[in-house]
Amino acid sequence: MLDPLEVAAEPNRRRLLHMLAAGERTVTELAAEFTVSRSAVSQHLLLLEEVGLVTARKEGRNRFYRLDTLGMRNLRILFEQFWTAELDMLLDDARNFTTDRLPTSEESP
Repeated sequence: MLDPLEVAAEPNRRRLLHMLAAGERTVTELAAEFTVSRSAVSQHLLLLEEVGLVTARKEGRNRFYRLDTLGMRNLRILFEQFWTAELDMLLDDARNFTTDRLPTSEESP
């Protein structure tokens, strides 16, 4: 199973998510904004779709992508949980560092 945080963290996919925040777009429209091939953009979109961050619909020969509201909400929850845990670990490290650096009574002037 793919990790949505890991999938969304890749710079091209993150850029696609930002672009889709403005509204639904075709693969062709999205690919025009990248230096990578249309095929590479399609692969990024398929990964985003696989983890539930975007949805696609087909109309004629075009595939239209848009953000999946529920998927993006779940990504935000995952990010907040991750960030909270990371901040807690950082605070613990800072406390331990400060405690380790405090002078002992023998070192005090």
